[in-house]
Amino acid sequence: MSTDPDLVPVPARRLVDAALVRRLVANQFPQWADLPVRPVPRGWDNQTFRLGEHLSVRLPTAQEYALAVDKEHRWLPVLAPQLPLPVPVPVARGVPADGYGFGWSVYAWIDGEPARLDSVGDLTGFADDLAAFLVALRRVDPTAGPQPGLHNWFRGGPLRVYDPQVRRAVEVLDRRIPGEIVTEIWRSALEAVWDGRPVWFHGDVAPGNLLTRDGALAAVIDFGTCGVGDPACDVAIAWTLLSGQSREAFRARLDVDPATWARGRAWALWKALIVYAGALPDDRSVAAEAHRVIDDIVSEYVTPGR
Repeated sequence: MSTDPDLVPVPARRLVDAALVRRLVANQFPQWADLPVRPVPRGWDNQTFRLGEHLSVRLPTAQEYALAVDKEHRWLPVLAPQLPLPVPVPVARGVPADGYGFGWSVYAWIDGEPARLDSVGDLTGFADDLAAFLVALRRVDPTAGPQPGLHNWFRGGPLRVYDPQVRRAVEVLDRRIPGEIVTEIWRSALEAVWDGRPVWFHGDVAPGNLLTRDGALAAVIDFGTCGVGDPACDVAIAWTLLSGQSREAFRARLDVDPATWARGRAWALWKALIVYAGALPDDRSVAAEAHRVIDDIVSEYVTPGR
């Protein structure tokens, strides 16, 4: 399979319902056959169903996303004891059956709500806790850890692999964004080449993967894009959720150098651009949020410290 994301077709997702999940669980794990199954409205790469009160079932929606199942079962039990917040830990592994074609997982359920500006009590404290988590993750021994590849959509590798996608998105968005400054931000990040020691990264530090309880960061979930390499992709949250004082607290606690900050900004920009371009004209709310992120990135770039 190609190692160039531009040559990899968009995954053909297949969604399942609770009835199929019940059959999979009953046939492979009869000890849980009587537990209720309820869909959880989150996730793209995977569907999640709550199994009883203490378990969840995680099913990849496409073959490409299923590549992460082996990785999660191999590495999450290694990472979890070394991290300051709960992360998903696999309890059992299912196999393809009943018309479902991929490996799947049973996890311990983690209570919490996805992070939102209106659900976080102290955003600066939240940012500091998140940075502390990422510092601990980076300290885990990276020996034999998964290198960037299709299993995590090349996170941890060089930004240049996504250059064609960014250029196309800028063309599609045309006058909707300040194309010249956006291109400058992207090019400056391409020049900020990473030459550091490979470390562990999460790969998708997004609000939906950060669970809160009582207004505080309570857990970090969804390690499907984790790996070992350049950790700049984990810095993107500085623009997708944080701002002002919370952004500066995050940067200070994580001790981000200027080059990594530039690459992290570019990761956030890449995602916002392709989401914005892909949402037009079908989903105005998604397009509006992506536009907001792009505007914030441009403002912070033009006025550092904003």
